[in-house]
Amino acid sequence: IATDHPVLDGATAAFPIYAAMGQAIYQLPDGSTAEDRGEFVDRYLACSNTREGYAKLVDGTVDVFFGAQPSQAQQQAAKGAGRKLTLTPIGREAFVVFVNQDNPVSGLTTAQIRDIYTRKLTNWSQLGGRDEAILAFQRPEGPGSQTVMESKVMQGQQLASPLKEETVEGMGGILSKVADYRNSSAAIGYSFRWYATVMNGNPGIKLLAVDGVEPTPENIRNGTYPLTVDVYAVTAGTTNPNAKKLVDWVVSDEGQSLIEQVGYVALR
Repeated sequence: IATDHPVLDGATAAFPIYAAMGQAIYQLPDGSTAEDRGEFVDRYLACSNTREGYAKLVDGTVDVFFGAQPSQAQQQAAKGAGRKLTLTPIGREAFVVFVNQDNPVSGLTTAQIRDIYTRKLTNWSQLGGRDEAILAFQRPEGPGSQTVMESKVMQGQQLASPLKEETVEGMGGILSKVADYRNSSAAIGYSFRWYATVMNGNPGIKLLAVDGVEPTPENIRNGTYPLTVDVYAVTAGTTNPNAKKLVDWVVSDEGQSLIEQVGYVALR
């Protein structure tokens, strides 16, 4: 694409996907300087985060958003602006739950995770762990990880209101809190596999098996990991002539190969 470059934005965890897409298929004019390239990236390949990315998609300043499904509030915002969100799955990822590396618990069921976040379970000894009160970190409303937590794990049940110290704004923050909050091994949190293990990998955490299945690429690909989610390219009525071409390309064999090279799991 040499002209009419679609403006891309999205979730922090999805940035490697669309940054690699830009590198692969966006062509800058001959003779572009490093400063030109920096300005181009700032304009066409921004990384705002899920909340800001969806807001920009709805107000028309972004052509394609990359990340998790929209929350109910984000869907309502689009509807209120008279925009229809079109979601195209482009890859697969695991929503992961993690604990401190020193926690002896290595797996939970989906029901147990739900019970932790409704405070039906409040001590690790109830789950085969130490006699420690569970410190359950969560995200505020809007981020992609919170939307998936509410829809895929909680399944309509309300998360318990977190203590002030249990709410973490950034996805990197939830990893560091679980890894070393007050030198405690009692914390639990959630994120996406690639972000938690590669993009912002933290040796102080360990990913849990869910319903007895590890969140490995193979288990994501074959669908046995129960918290497998789609990564989407989302449009909202853009008039950019190349936006659909870009989305079509990422679901092509060539685009799916790039998804795998980046470290996500392709659709096929």
